[in-house]
Amino acid sequence: MDFNRRTAMAAGVGAVAAVAVGGGAEAAGAAPVVISVPGEAPLRTNIPVVRDRRASGGRLLALRTAKRPPAHGWYATYAVHAPHPGIHTLTAIATAPVETPHTEAVASYLRLAVNDVPFTDLARSQPHWYESKPAWGDLSVLDLGRVELRRGDNTLTLRVDEPAVLDTTTAYALSLDHLTLRLLHRHPALHRLTVPRHRDGEPARLHLALDGHATRPHLVPYSVTDYDGHHVAAGHATVPTGRTTATVALPDGLPPGHYRVHADGVTGAFARLPARPAPTGTASRFGVNVWHSSLVPPSRLPEFAAAVRDMGAGWVRDGQSWPVAEPAPGVYDTARHDHAIRTLRAHDLAVLDVLSPAPEWAMTDASLPLPADLRHAYRYARRLAQAAPEALQLSNEPDVDTTRSTGDAHAAFVKAAALGIKDASAEPPVVVLPGIAQTGPFQDLMLANDVVRYADVWAFHGYPDPSVPGEPRFPGAADEQHALARRHGADVPLWMTECGAFLKARAREDLTPAQEVVQARYLVKSMVEGLAAGNARQFWFAGPPLHDDGVHFGLLDREFAPLPAYSAFAALASLLGEARFVRAGQLADGVRAFVFDSGRGELVTVAWAVAGDGAGDGAGEAAGDVRLGLPGVAYDIMGRRISGSATASADPLYVVSRAGSEPCGAPPGRRLLSPAEHIVLSQRYPARNAAPGKDNGDAPPPYGYRLGRRTRMTVDVYNFGTKDSHVTVTGRADGGWSVRRQGGTGRVRVPAGGRVGVNFTAVAGSSVRRRIDHRVTFRARFDDHPEGSDAPVSVALVHLK
Repeated sequence: MDFNRRTAMAAGVGAVAAVAVGGGAEAAGAAPVVISVPGEAPLRTNIPVVRDRRASGGRLLALRTAKRPPAHGWYATYAVHAPHPGIHTLTAIATAPVETPHTEAVASYLRLAVNDVPFTDLARSQPHWYESKPAWGDLSVLDLGRVELRRGDNTLTLRVDEPAVLDTTTAYALSLDHLTLRLLHRHPALHRLTVPRHRDGEPARLHLALDGHATRPHLVPYSVTDYDGHHVAAGHATVPTGRTTATVALPDGLPPGHYRVHADGVTGAFARLPARPAPTGTASRFGVNVWHSSLVPPSRLPEFAAAVRDMGAGWVRDGQSWPVAEPAPGVYDTARHDHAIRTLRAHDLAVLDVLSPAPEWAMTDASLPLPADLRHAYRYARRLAQAAPEALQLSNEPDVDTTRSTGDAHAAFVKAAALGIKDASAEPPVVVLPGIAQTGPFQDLMLANDVVRYADVWAFHGYPDPSVPGEPRFPGAADEQHALARRHGADVPLWMTECGAFLKARAREDLTPAQEVVQARYLVKSMVEGLAAGNARQFWFAGPPLHDDGVHFGLLDREFAPLPAYSAFAALASLLGEARFVRAGQLADGVRAFVFDSGRGELVTVAWAVAGDGAGDGAGEAAGDVRLGLPGVAYDIMGRRISGSATASADPLYVVSRAGSEPCGAPPGRRLLSPAEHIVLSQRYPARNAAPGKDNGDAPPPYGYRLGRRTRMTVDVYNFGTKDSHVTVTGRADGGWSVRRQGGTGRVRVPAGGRVGVNFTAVAGSSVRRRIDHRVTFRARFDDHPEGSDAPVSVALVHLK
């Protein structure tokens, strides 16, 4: 439904009085003063009101439209009568701008204005909204912050300027039942303190903000502590009468690192960055996962992108919803995402874009989560490539979704999408294989279908086992994937496109100080060990504040302030530079060491102490501090220079020494795909024969299609080339199975850009045992190409029901 009409309420109808009990507002122990504002009764609005008996007044404000708003936005202005002046909390029964545990419905981010004060963005973080309590239906109890009201009549305006990404479209959306304001006694008070991001050698300025205008000079004492908890600065600032903010300069000489500021019960954090920036863009080996449409309010994206760049992450991994980007076949709506990509790239960030599951219109029950016609995948990937991200990844963890998709079906999808990318331009984005969660039958089957030859990068994910006690340990995924790549002769770089740690967060709180230390340590260790394992790039999950089912992942807290891991990332990227891995070893008993060439004529040794001999998993409980005798300049985990001799502890440290730069070979060039490789085979079975659900990766074998003794199926032959082709399709099976053509010779003509189905029957011999997987393989031979090249094979698993 497109709500595209104007609703105007007569002046005064929306004026709402407070319900006050007890003495005056300033009296000690005064009873609460509460003002209730019906959402359906604004003074002025261009948002419609709809009926819903679940709403407090039987009606509510409801906006859902793709139409661009007028110059003043979609808005609702309310009259509020306040019996007492002062600071009030503002809550709303409304739809949240992010998914919450009780609903997947989302709305647009709001802007708020009180009386004649300019609009401010209610651009709170995902954890802030995620923890909102349920109200009714898809509505939540939202904390909209604090507002300052004068005694008597006030106006409060909510405005929507930005669309939200919904299930299948991008639209301006908001449902609002009612608003509630509660007077805060003994306010104004200090509400927020910040120190803008800056580098070593630049001035540091502390900004203090009250939640309202000071009624008298407001003195605010403050203190500053460093990563180790040492007090490094103290002072005070005064907010003058009638003002809301004050700024004070912090002492010069603070070294790089993470700092906390404490004042009047409010705590803030800031990062002092290393003086030397890290490599940016594609030259960087480090990246972060972003998912901006779910985790970063639109008004915060430019500042967030700058923070990621300054941290030293040259890459960001992002994505958009395919159902939203292509709501109907060939109809594209990517403007919002394209704008975000331009914003990220304007801050010298290289973008790894990820393909999402297909739209409902493109799928069948048997193809979920992939399009039933792979030409849709080809065209969509080609469209994404034309936006020119630096790289495109062909799905996220398909091996652990809860669908019935199989490795062979996903391999055909990867081939079609990769061809679309490579055909998009003369210099297409880098093609990155799907991010695999774990080795196993799904990935094995993908690889058996020759997908590597279509890709420029092999990708996988790796997380420590959260059930293992102690500090997180770098997983064996990197060694497993590199061994698998060697077995398949894959001459492409490997990227770990997700790595991170599962750290439980308490409700409505961020990590504890002890957890922050664990996160900072593991970030450095995982990045170092990943590069040492041979990974060409490492992507941390995640950059923005992120709470998911009680687990915190982000490098920023719920106020978008940097955590210690942010400063640890900045030190790592700055000191390692080009981060060319040289060698690993032990410096002493219980001390692990990894040597890198920074590309600046330096060797950088990263070392830390572990329990035991340090030759095991590279983590665990820390051993005692060990003095090191390395020549060079030492820096701690925060990038602070260490005076005297370096001592290895559980916190990684760096020792930088001069050395001749070792040449680094150029990465292998991208191979052009042959005409034969533009032929993609895809086995298609009826929905009743679909493979069992993967059950989030834990379903036991069998993994193949469930067939009867005789099952008809089709091999779809796609031609993504520019010329018509004649091919002959043949098949074979093992384990007592056979495949027989249903008439004809299997020779077909496939037009350029077309698809032709060749029908076969799979037959189970008398020796075939039930529920045992066996391979069935189909090939396509070119009949009109003298070189006689074959198309890549299609390999699936089948079993008897």
